[in-house]
Amino acid sequence: MASLRLGDTVPNFTQASTEGEINFYDWAGDSWVVLFSHPADFTPVCTTELGVVAKLKPEFDKRNAKVIALSVDDVDSHNGWLGDIEETQGSRLNYPILADPDKKVSDLYDMIHPNANAKLTVRTVFVIDPQKKLRLSLTYPPSTGRNFDEILRVIDSLQLTDNYSVATPADWKDGEDCVVVPSIPTEEAKLKFPKGLTELKPYLRMTPQPNK
Repeated sequence: MASLRLGDTVPNFTQASTEGEINFYDWAGDSWVVLFSHPADFTPVCTTELGVVAKLKPEFDKRNAKVIALSVDDVDSHNGWLGDIEETQGSRLNYPILADPDKKVSDLYDMIHPNANAKLTVRTVFVIDPQKKLRLSLTYPPSTGRNFDEILRVIDSLQLTDNYSVATPADWKDGEDCVVVPSIPTEEAKLKFPKGLTELKPYLRMTPQPNK
């Protein structure tokens, strides 16, 4: 399986989960999706991550984004893990965890990196848009917990830049100034962005976020 690249259509699959059998495309519907993988159940870093995502679920909902986790263990094991997550993280899981004991999804999405560990899925986050295109992938080592505020920030940026002729600068957060894309001439940009244009360089022009 070749690795998935940005802009690729992600493959569909049908797999068991803690919320019953899931056909991925049907489950995703017209939403954005955050799929994040875990090497195994009852792993400490992942336990904290699943708890954080449960607390952040209203933020994902606001962005029309569904969240779904994957771990290679089976549903019975997942269900045992849910109690630990609730007990230690103070949040009940409110989204599904896919089971992947046959490694079907792990192989489809290239989550096995043999040089890291041939037996374990890597901890990747996939952001997938409503057209089922891969828009972001981030792969973390087992020792580093993921920053889900960053995932929300990226979704904000993708949803903004898909609809307006802007890009978002380093460390941008929703509500801050944006970069005007280079393909728009400055005179045209002045008309297109009535909130104002600040030309720092001919190729670097800033404007207030257009949808605020």
